[in-house]
Amino acid sequence: MTSTTVNTGQKHAIVLLSGGLDSSLSAALAKEQGFAINALTIDYNQRHRRELDAARAVAQSLGAQRHIILPLDLSQFGGSALTADIDVPKGGVAEEGIPITYVPARNLVFLSLTLAWAEVVGANDIFIGVNALDYSGYPDCRPEFIASFEETARLATREGQEGEGFRIQAPLQHWDKARIVSEALRVGLDLSLTWSCYDPQPDGTPCGLCDSCRLRAKGFAEAGALDPVAGLDAG
Repeated sequence: MTSTTVNTGQKHAIVLLSGGLDSSLSAALAKEQGFAINALTIDYNQRHRRELDAARAVAQSLGAQRHIILPLDLSQFGGSALTADIDVPKGGVAEEGIPITYVPARNLVFLSLTLAWAEVVGANDIFIGVNALDYSGYPDCRPEFIASFEETARLATREGQEGEGFRIQAPLQHWDKARIVSEALRVGLDLSLTWSCYDPQPDGTPCGLCDSCRLRAKGFAEAGALDPVAGLDAG
């Protein structure tokens, strides 16, 4: 595969980096495996734009070779509490059903963009921080979707047809949030840089009540650790 990236002798990986706990750990694990990190963050005009700042900070802290923040205004479509004038639910994580915070086909769209950059960079490994245990029920976080997209990547690209192809690496896929927190601490990820809340408060602190806040707090509590992000101290 031809690469436009300077050859440092390292293998390159593209990491889909939102700035959240899961994607940040995915990036840290890629670094631990010896990959040169090329981070892609999508600015989809999400209401929790605070995570874009988190993504910048995490990419810098991990020494990413390049970090692209790509504008893609999904508020033009709406259909989600993260992209439209719809209240973010605060009543607790639902046991069944897909919540209104689901952004239609988000990971499918984002992985397609990540794949396109991977062909240019010369990266055969794509990291994504999806999780199928402690999550909000999004269909595009399931192992079946990841396996399906890897096959799509093979069929849809020149590298898939003529080269090595692509590996969609989802290292957190079968971990609960407690293990994710524990692994983040093990690899030395600066968790104070990450952001999870879907509905930041006017003073810039997490709401503590949305699904993402609740799942994060659960992970820290079960791991016996304190969350360094204000408003989310486990207890």
